[in-house]
Amino acid sequence: MRRAVFSLLGVAIFLAGGAAFWRTYYAGNLSAHAVSAPPAPTVHVATVVQRDVPIYVRGIGQAQPFNIIQLKSRVDGQIERILFTEGQQVNAGDPLIEIDPRPYQAAVGQAEGALAKDQAQLASAKADLERSTSLLQHGYASRQVFDQQSAAVGQLTAAIKIDQATLDAARLNLQFSMIRAPISGRIGKRLVDAGNVIHTADDTDLAEIVQTKPITVLFTVPQDALPDIQAGQRTGPLVVEARSGNDQKRIAEGHLTLIGNQIDPQTGTIELKAQFENPDEALWPGQFLNARVVIGTRKDAVTVPMEAVQTGLKGKFVYVVEPTASTVAPRDVGVLQSVHGLAVVEGLKPGEVVVVDNHDQLAPGMTVRIDSTTADPVALRTRAEATAS
Repeated sequence: MRRAVFSLLGVAIFLAGGAAFWRTYYAGNLSAHAVSAPPAPTVHVATVVQRDVPIYVRGIGQAQPFNIIQLKSRVDGQIERILFTEGQQVNAGDPLIEIDPRPYQAAVGQAEGALAKDQAQLASAKADLERSTSLLQHGYASRQVFDQQSAAVGQLTAAIKIDQATLDAARLNLQFSMIRAPISGRIGKRLVDAGNVIHTADDTDLAEIVQTKPITVLFTVPQDALPDIQAGQRTGPLVVEARSGNDQKRIAEGHLTLIGNQIDPQTGTIELKAQFENPDEALWPGQFLNARVVIGTRKDAVTVPMEAVQTGLKGKFVYVVEPTASTVAPRDVGVLQSVHGLAVVEGLKPGEVVVVDNHDQLAPGMTVRIDSTTADPVALRTRAEATAS
């Protein structure tokens, strides 16, 4: 009996000690975990905004000079001076290369002398003709003398025309000895050096000038877009955006100038050409670009920043912030279009708030802390439009 009492007493003491140990260690650890639970992640948000957005047809293309000039000599001779710096911007009429002008100066002088000589002879012949005319009228000169004087005047008149043409040609050759820029543009590397003798028969290129202000972009779009492009072009030149190769930056805005006259049967595309003023030369010949043709406007489109749209196993979704509890819930969306950093979506309502960053820290139903810089509706719209340029 006494042994049984001691056994029960030992069990009671063990249980009491275990309970005290659990309260001391396990409960303390749980309390510590509760205290050190991670704070709610901080996120930036944006308001779903309804707006009009342009409808684009996209293409890929390449910038082309508006004009390309192969600089050539129109006279023979030795190059005396190169007057341009490789790669510089030149204006129409700027002197670029000087060919030895002395032979052409001499030819001008010779032609001027021949012209002056014949002009003097013509003046004398006209005076003789006047005298012969007077003498003939009074019967003191024969018809033969008169005819000879008249023929001399005619011959010298014709000779003067030839002399004048020879002088004009000589002056042209003298002008051509100074090679000038035929257009404004950017000149490339020189292809000949001073001291070389060049001949027009050699067809030698001396340099190349490309006109970049304005500049054109050739690009192709799918043939299915042709009806919309044709319809838009009938009302006026369509706006075309030139964008960077990764399509992240708008470089310039121009207008459509050409719709190709046939569809490429191999690719099912049609070629288009757009012209850009390019005052800052942001577009460069040979540059590969993305192009967008604005063919219309999508009215009252529902938009969110592109950063808000995520890709999951089931497709595109966004995290929508519940306004009263500041919890997030994923929402499947359909992306109809992307434009200027905005996504045109289905599945959201104007005024709803979506998360735009730190998506990797989120889970359905999680409470979030909204960054104060995006709490104001005006600030939300500003952030949503920040990438529009």
